[in-house]
Amino acid sequence: MDSPAFGTGSRLRQWARRIKRDGVALWFACRHPGTPWWVKALCAFVVAYALSPIDLIPDFIPVLGYVDDVLLLPALIWLAVRLMPAPVMAASRDQAVRWLATEGRKPRSRWGVALVVVVWMAIAYGCWVWISGAFPSL
Repeated sequence: MDSPAFGTGSRLRQWARRIKRDGVALWFACRHPGTPWWVKALCAFVVAYALSPIDLIPDFIPVLGYVDDVLLLPALIWLAVRLMPAPVMAASRDQAVRWLATEGRKPRSRWGVALVVVVWMAIAYGCWVWISGAFPSL
């Protein structure tokens, strides 16, 4: 039975499918010549992270592990979609629907893996500098 707090479970599933579709649509929009460069830059970041097989915050970390999946990623996708020219987004959504229908899965991003690894390396370095007291002198 569906929870009254969320209305119907089907609405939540539809929202999740739209987020997945729009994430893939942004992948196509990055390559579209009608996308402004600054929107392409945002889309490239969002797509690299959304399509990465690993998360910035691993899901096994209580509460925080799902923050990126539930809040951060949908917010970034929403922002990128809002900034995208409407005709480009419509064409990209059509491509995404066809891709998902034929492939049955979202594409994977090696750049996303690299992005997450670089962020984790920067955090590890920052922690090492903080713990060791090896702050660079100015």
